[in-house]
Amino acid sequence: MKQRAIVFALFLFMTITMESQTKQTIYQFKVEDLSGKTFDFATLKGKKIMIVNTASKCGHTPQYKDLEALYEKYKSKNFVIVGFPANNFLWQEPGTNAEIAAFCKKNYGVTFPMMAKISVKGKDIHEVYQFLTQKAKNGLEDSKVEWNFQKYLLNEKGELVKVIAPRTLPTDKEIIDWLTN
Repeated sequence: MKQRAIVFALFLFMTITMESQTKQTIYQFKVEDLSGKTFDFATLKGKKIMIVNTASKCGHTPQYKDLEALYEKYKSKNFVIVGFPANNFLWQEPGTNAEIAAFCKKNYGVTFPMMAKISVKGKDIHEVYQFLTQKAKNGLEDSKVEWNFQKYLLNEKGELVKVIAPRTLPTDKEIIDWLTN
């Protein structure tokens, strides 16, 4: 009987230890925003987060308008959008961080946090996107960034809960239901 209890305790300890080592959240990351300042994801604890890779010269670029409207409507309800410009798809984000910031403000009035341009796929994939796309790190699923404006939804604990295709508009019922439930 004692031997069983010891084996069970050891098994439980190993399971908890392994889970705590592999279970990651978005809160571990600090990145640079478009103005060069450090943005700490830990400051978003308790909020629902949508992370989206953006581009200024894409057919989906008008989604900035819906993203901004969604942010304005729900930011007071513990929701934030974090944009990551990326030039991974047909060079549709060629600008500098300053040019991207000016474009977003002038054309779409973007006020949600926008980070410095990164890579969202390939050999130089940014560590945030490694987390978002690798089940071993996010605990949900493996995915690949299909195109600009793919959306990653994270819960109030910083855990990935859903991946939304680039063509799906930010105002889609699936996203609104997630936000309001």
